[in-house]
Amino acid sequence: MTAVALSVAGSDPSGGAGIQADLKTFSALGAYGTAVLTALTAQSTRGVSGVHVVPADFVRQQLETLLDDVAVHAAKTGMLATAEVVRAVAQVLRARDVGALVVDPVMVATSGDRLLDAGAVDAVREELLPLADVLTPNAPEAAVLLERAPAASTDELLEQAHALRALGPRAVLLKGGHLGGEHSVDVLATAQGTALVTRPRVATSNTHGTGCALAAALTALAATRRPGQDEQAWYRIVEDARDHLHEALLAGADLGVGSGHGPVHTLARWWR
Repeated sequence: MTAVALSVAGSDPSGGAGIQADLKTFSALGAYGTAVLTALTAQSTRGVSGVHVVPADFVRQQLETLLDDVAVHAAKTGMLATAEVVRAVAQVLRARDVGALVVDPVMVATSGDRLLDAGAVDAVREELLPLADVLTPNAPEAAVLLERAPAASTDELLEQAHALRALGPRAVLLKGGHLGGEHSVDVLATAQGTALVTRPRVATSNTHGTGCALAAALTALAATRRPGQDEQAWYRIVEDARDHLHEALLAGADLGVGSGHGPVHTLARWWR
């Protein structure tokens, strides 16, 4: 049976993030991509100039219509924009089987533009996190969810990853890219403990869509491998997804798309 992955997220006309980036990543890693749109953005590599949110009832209708017909083996959520959309998505996900669920709590774009209403944070925390197999915040997003200052060290990343797990997700991959240094250090926290996932930092301005690419890679690999509750299998998925992102970052400069923060090249190995 074909592995099917689902993205519930916003659209990015520049193709570097959101639904467009997710579908590319799904295909790059061997999963058939499906998508439910939560918002349209007027966006480029230089920033977001507008957001048009899809009504929550229609987001729910998209999800239910898809799931009535197509068996989904893993899903991810990205930009959900408002509390109403968050609640509508969570309601469907509680009632339907979508396999593993990766929650990327998208709050702010690479350009610094806000992508989640302040009032929606509580809904993400209360409605969505308890459904997640893996939560994938960066340090600033973790700080918002925990209502504290962003982690400034690896030790603080470790502590905050465990604090996030206490909110309900089965595992947390807390991304430490904002900390700087020669290596990018992410923390994977599970019921069995913590592990550091480290890669050499890539010196590049082509960072548009990094969070989307990593969460989508986790989703695609979960769809193809069906890890269930096997934490060792999830650790291997995290390592392989991180390898995919590292390759995409290294190849991003080859694209030459846009004049701002260019996109990562999630299809690099196929274009070669």
